[in-house]
This record gives sequence, structure tokens and C-alpha cells, in this order.
Amino acid sequence: MKRVRKAVFPVAGLGTRFLPATKAIPKEMLTVVDRPVIQYVVDEAREAGIEHFIFVTGRNKAVIEDHFDVQFELYDTLAQRGKDDQLARLQRLQPGPGQTSFTRQQVPMGLGHAVWCARELVGDEPFALLLPDMIMQSEKSCMKDMVELYAETGNNIIAVQECDPAEAHKYGIVGRGEDTHHGFRITGMVEKPKTGTAPSNLFINGRYILQPEIFGILESQERGAGNEIQLTDGMLKLEKQQPFYGYHYQGRTFDCGSPEGFVEANVAFALWRNDMNENMRGVIRTLLDEMKPSERRGAAL
Repeated sequence: MKRVRKAVFPVAGLGTRFLPATKAIPKEMLTVVDRPVIQYVVDEAREAGIEHFIFVTGRNKAVIEDHFDVQFELYDTLAQRGKDDQLARLQRLQPGPGQTSFTRQQVPMGLGHAVWCARELVGDEPFALLLPDMIMQSEKSCMKDMVELYAETGNNIIAVQECDPAEAHKYGIVGRGEDTHHGFRITGMVEKPKTGTAPSNLFINGRYILQPEIFGILESQERGAGNEIQLTDGMLKLEKQQPFYGYHYQGRTFDCGSPEGFVEANVAFALWRNDMNENMRGVIRTLLDEMKPSERRGAAL
């Protein structure tokens, strides 16, 4: 059984829900507290033992590549000014030479197509897939637990979380079979099921470990919902050939692809930090007490 060494990050999206902020800045580079969103996701993969980070990009995304490159002038300036703590932190976050690869999706044809674009860089081995819009908050990373489950099962892994059953029609939902190891067997998958037809209330939260056979399926996959090549359609075909297992993630997930989720993530990660918790609690209480509904409506406009 091959080890999971590589991770794919689809970062070609335009981020239209964040305009005008994303007119010149990729949405993945918007910051949650003091780190870009994409940094949280890469850190999660690194904690899980990933060695090679593959980014599927689009136009105007070069700043992502620059972010993960060495900044000689900055490093030298920090060293000369004696800011050793800041320098050491940046160096810890820095991938090593040859650990990052970038490929272009070129045309917006959906998540399945973005994953297929990484086929030559992944090669014939299992890989992790992390959707950069979704960032996690837990003591142990979601992907680390998934890699451990993969080591026990040797098959495809999908991370899931519980949602309100009344909201299941908004998500990709899995069917739950028998428990195995610290996961469970997936008995089916459905994308945005009609109300009342969902096989469970376990939704796919943007973390996967997939076998390389998915690439051959996606290569000839017909377009599905939204006239795009859907990853879920490809996984449904792969499920007929290989088992899928679910990992029930118990931490927090923030959808930074939406303004509401992005703001929630900033608040949650600020409160999670020892150096910011007390001050942020006071700020939040003051805002709740002082801000009037009319002011909130004006701000929204």
C-alpha cells in the first residue's frame, strides 16, 4: 500500500462572492486573522505528513506561488533587525525546494476537471484533496486523522460532518454503513438530494483521499450539474470498483467561500488564540451592546 505523500489544492476559482476584494487578490489569499486562507489548508496537509503540495491555479493567481516561495529581501531585513521570532515562524511555514508544483486549469469546468488537471503531477499513487475554501479548527488536523484511517483501510476516504437534516439538500450527502476501525463504510453518495430523500445527515466537508484511478474516470466524465465535470459523479463510478470509507470529523469547519463563513472564521480563530482571546471577547460584547439595527442595515448597504 502506497503512502499518501501528495495533496491537491484547487485554487482556480474567481471568488466572485467577495468582489471587489478579489478583483486583484485571489480569494485564497484573503487573511483569517494573520494568515491567508490557503496557508491554513496547506498547514493541515503538512501536519498529516504530506510532502508535495500541488496547486491547480488559474489566471491572476501568481501571488499564491509567490507566497510559498522564499522572500530573500524580507528574510534578510528581519534578520538584520533582530526579529528572529518572526523569521523563524516564516521559515517553519516555508515548503522546501521542489515541494510545491503549480498547473493551470485554463478553463472553468468544475472541481472534477480541476482534479483531473493534476494527474501528471500526482502520478500513480493515492493523493489527498483539500478544498481551500474550507478551513478546519481542531486540536488534531482533519487530514491527519484521515491519513491514519487510510493506513488502516487502504481505500478512498471522505471526511464528513453532521448537518441539520432539514439542510441536507444543500450538500453532498453520504450513506452510512457499518463502522470499521475509526471510520465507517460509505454505502452511497448523492449531491444535493431532494428534501426528505437524503440517506443521512452526513455532508462532505471538502477533504478527500482518493486513489489514482479517479483520473481515468474524470478524463471521460460527462458534464453534470452546472454544465461542469463534477467530482461526485466520478466518485460514484469509482465506488463501483473500490470501497469508500467515511471519517466523521468532530471539529469546526468554516466555509470561507462565503462572506459569512469568512467572517465567522476570523472571529473563531481570533478567539482561539491566547494572545487575542480576552481582547476579542470584550470587542464583541461592546459591538453587540452598542450597534443598533439601523446601523447594521446601513453597513450592509
